[in-house]
Amino acid sequence: MNKNILITGSTDGIGKLTAHTLAKQGHQIYIHGRNPEKVANAISELKKSTKNENIFGFTADFSDLNQVVELAQNINSKIDSIDVLINNAGVFKSTHKNYLGLDLRFAVNYLAPYTFTQHLLPVLQRSNSSRVINLSSAAQSTVDLNALEGKIDISMQESYAQSKLALTMWSFDFAKKHSDILTIAVNPGSLLNTKMVKEAYGNHWSSADKGANILVELATSENLKELSGSYFDNDRGSFGEAHQDAYDEQKIQTLLSATNNLLEQVM
Repeated sequence: MNKNILITGSTDGIGKLTAHTLAKQGHQIYIHGRNPEKVANAISELKKSTKNENIFGFTADFSDLNQVVELAQNINSKIDSIDVLINNAGVFKSTHKNYLGLDLRFAVNYLAPYTFTQHLLPVLQRSNSSRVINLSSAAQSTVDLNALEGKIDISMQESYAQSKLALTMWSFDFAKKHSDILTIAVNPGSLLNTKMVKEAYGNHWSSADKGANILVELATSENLKELSGSYFDNDRGSFGEAHQDAYDEQKIQTLLSATNNLLEQVM
């Protein structure tokens, strides 16, 4: 059965590769990017390469949480249902903070998908069988709430790892609270051949296809219904254990309380 699939950060990298494969399978695809020209070009390229005309796009800068909310509201009003949401958009190498003074990695990698998914609940719940795939990482580190709230500065590597653990912790909690939505956090693979990895490290271990292939499988496989709230480690090629904090209920609730308080202050 063809699905309505929304992929954030899908004008290049594994997001675009995932969109290509899913479009070739006949699904209706909604891509997202922050640059209108890149979104338009990606739609044109994907339609031509997949022979699928059911490819559409949305534009929003995920470092701006107000744009994230506006995008979700726009989608809720225009689309009947979303069967699969792949929260793929992410950043690593950037010295910038967002307009609120928050570390860009926390803003884009955690606060944006958190906010986006919460505001997309109506359109997700209109699907008979929806799922949310959250892009985590092998790099996961205990979250410093002062760093999350922009009160202290930490290194790019550390803030990236903390943002990905925060996303994973929230993913597990979201799965518990929304049992009707299959929710999985996934490390798509370490040092894949993507623009983000090249900018950060200058080399790679594996092709970007490795990451795209697991996202396609998690988006479409019918054998995952009992695995909501799990973590897939594509470095090992199997479901496995995330960072220990992702299973600490007290730490999860402390993180989510701080997250909600932060969002109330800045939005």
